[in-house]
Amino acid sequence: MDLDKITPSNFIEDIIINDLKSGKVKSVVMRFPPEPNGRLHIGHAKAACFNFSTSKKFGGICNLRFDDTNPVKEDADFCDQILYDINWLGFTPAGVYYASDYFEYMRDCAVTLIKKGLAYVDESTPDEIRLMRGTLTEAGKNSPFRNRSVKENLLLFDKMQSGSVKDGGMVLRAKIDMASPNMNMRDPVVYRVLHTPHHRTGDKWCMYPMYDFAHPLEDAVEGITHSCCTMEFEDHRPLYDWFIDNCDTEHKPRQIEFARLSLTDTVMSKRYLKQLVDTNVVDGWDDPRMPTLSGLRRRGVPSHAIVAFCNEVGLAKSVGTVDAAQFNDCVRDELNAVAKRYMVVPDPVELDIVNLENGYKEDIEVTEGGEYVVPHPTPIDPPTSTTPVVTRNIRLTPRLYINREDFMPDPPKGYHRLVPGGLARLKNSFIVRCVGYDTDDSGKVVKIYCEKTDEVKAKGVIQWVDRDSAEDIEIRNFSAIVPDGEGDFTERINRDSLVTGTAKAEAAVKDLKAGEGVQFFRIGYFARDSKIENAFNCVVELKSTFKIK
Repeated sequence: MDLDKITPSNFIEDIIINDLKSGKVKSVVMRFPPEPNGRLHIGHAKAACFNFSTSKKFGGICNLRFDDTNPVKEDADFCDQILYDINWLGFTPAGVYYASDYFEYMRDCAVTLIKKGLAYVDESTPDEIRLMRGTLTEAGKNSPFRNRSVKENLLLFDKMQSGSVKDGGMVLRAKIDMASPNMNMRDPVVYRVLHTPHHRTGDKWCMYPMYDFAHPLEDAVEGITHSCCTMEFEDHRPLYDWFIDNCDTEHKPRQIEFARLSLTDTVMSKRYLKQLVDTNVVDGWDDPRMPTLSGLRRRGVPSHAIVAFCNEVGLAKSVGTVDAAQFNDCVRDELNAVAKRYMVVPDPVELDIVNLENGYKEDIEVTEGGEYVVPHPTPIDPPTSTTPVVTRNIRLTPRLYINREDFMPDPPKGYHRLVPGGLARLKNSFIVRCVGYDTDDSGKVVKIYCEKTDEVKAKGVIQWVDRDSAEDIEIRNFSAIVPDGEGDFTERINRDSLVTGTAKAEAAVKDLKAGEGVQFFRIGYFARDSKIENAFNCVVELKSTFKIK
């Protein structure tokens, strides 16, 4: 690989290039290490895209590793869903590993620390240990158990493993420096007793390693060269290095931090997302209002749009908030290029074409873009001779529905749709003239009467669906479920974040697959819901005025 021909796009790529050029690193090995205690969200997607794409850029590999060191919150279903999400984004891990694969190795490393006099068993209560740590301005205090002998610590550590110690009865702590200005270095807990079955190891273990201890050892075992994590772990890096140096690992990985993704009006905390699920504010982790990848997929967001957004946002050290409108723009750009177009009437009013006989039927052939095939206008990008034009038929009869807003008995100036005595073109078909309408007792229009004409020009074009073959669908629109603002998380929950309505759609929508993003003319981009029959989720609106500042 000619490194001089690679243009780095962020500070981490600068580091990788320097490490490769200096010979410090022979090949790049990275990892994406989610904890399987919830589903991946858009923030995780940024980290996944970076790790998998960067390793590939430099000819290296990237592993998927589940940091399953806390059996209380983790389970196999989350692991399966995370792997599915990673594959859905378009990434294939070089290997799939689990922290639990290394439990015996971690136990042996803990024994190494004890034998070196660098770890001790502490029988203090969790509250006592918390008080011993001190504060940001006051040094911590040594535990009364800190100076136990190596022999005693080994015996007590064996006791922790045996199952005879109750939860919280003992912990193993690293012996570092209780006066360190970095509180992470004040004798952190390495192992705790926890009598909870693990989703992979069952009842084999009754003590489990802490994340700060497990993570660097996992990186060392897998030969990770660049262990990239978010900025909140920057203060943990000295501890990461301390464990690597003192556990005598053969490989020495390097931790590098970057800013996590923050989106306006979007919850990025798995704890809060779990709360929304557990309190039934949403109907599950895959609710279309959730920022989880499963929720975005159910909503109809294409995976390519998520990857494009993550690449567009890029990587930085400084923490900033990205406008959610930028994400919506990426989704809109993707769907605008690939989405099929359909006619849908959300507020229907009946329209009869009175000069067509009752049995009149016409099947209009249109492209998947929703436009005429015959007669075919000159396309902007005509298909090549080897690219077949995919088409469908739309049934037209004298009995139609149109949008209520497409007819006004007393229109304002500049209104160019259907009016009494006026002309309008039925999309993909002929021009009609309004010859009358009916109203109910309140004055609301309930039926419109038109005639087919031989006119060739009309200022307005209106969409329609055939009344006899129309599909009844539910339209679901969303707003932020927890908008930005002051106050407690629970106080900001938007109980009206889901608004549903009904519509009449052309018959072909019944053939759409769940999650396939399509455009409903003049309404927005939608996708069939995977759980609710004949329901369509709004993926994104048609237009945006958002500009990157």
